[in-house]
Amino acid sequence: MKWSNAIHDYKIFLKIERGLSQNSIVSYENDINKLLKYLEEQNLHYSPLSIGKEILKDFIYYNSKQNSPRSQSRLISALKGFFNYLIFEEYIKVNPLELIESPKIGRKLPDTLSLSEIDTIINSIDLSKPEGERNRAIIETLYGCGLRVSELINLKLSDLFFEEDFIKVTGKGNKQRLVPIGNLTKKYITIYKNEVRNFMTIHNGFTDILFLNRRGKQLTRAMIFTIVKKQAEKAGIKKTISPHTFRHSFATHLLENGADLRAIQLMLGHESITTTEVYMHVDRTHLKDVVEMYHPRK
Repeated sequence: MKWSNAIHDYKIFLKIERGLSQNSIVSYENDINKLLKYLEEQNLHYSPLSIGKEILKDFIYYNSKQNSPRSQSRLISALKGFFNYLIFEEYIKVNPLELIESPKIGRKLPDTLSLSEIDTIINSIDLSKPEGERNRAIIETLYGCGLRVSELINLKLSDLFFEEDFIKVTGKGNKQRLVPIGNLTKKYITIYKNEVRNFMTIHNGFTDILFLNRRGKQLTRAMIFTIVKKQAEKAGIKKTISPHTFRHSFATHLLENGADLRAIQLMLGHESITTTEVYMHVDRTHLKDVVEMYHPRK
């Protein structure tokens, strides 16, 4: 079996069987290609079926000198997943990485913005330009609904259920969820739709996409990152932020104001509650209030 054939079939498996997004599939492929590059540099000729644990251990050690523990852990996880696929398809019987452990990494706390910092960013938007109304609606939606970038750029007009105060969001693995939407976010989306989007020439295939670029096409992930970065700089925010920062801030502010962790998990679209629990470590000040309010021996 050639590596190219195995990787091609594995990508189909990840898409069809596991329902992963294209971005996730590309990440898996990139990690496997690092192994192929190493084999080529070392002039080693092994197929996916013949490569053994000693060669893989040497590669992982080599890679560990160039990458952070977090990157190393992701690499090992990606390779284990690939060889588990080969076991699933009955090409091999044992995963050569079975006994190799990932490095211990601490849980990275998400960066957040305060409400005043978010207001400062939004108030710094130049609304005299058409893209200003769009950008305000984008940032309000990222923060007001806690969306991922991919979820934001794929949001459709047909996903908006404003009368019911919900939007339909398509998340990882094409899993759909309903997310509540507040009056302020609805207001700014409506202004963008009525005053900007309705007067645009929209290309075929994008008539249902909510947020569009000046050419009437769908925005890219990179464009959202650029919008957020430039607006934060204009507002004088010194923190390094990304679109995901608004998602983190959404969850953190809900938790600080007494929201249930399970409810936050559902709104964020986290498959496991342990992913949501990282927000418990961001700000513990509210925990003291919980004890004082509910514990019988307060």
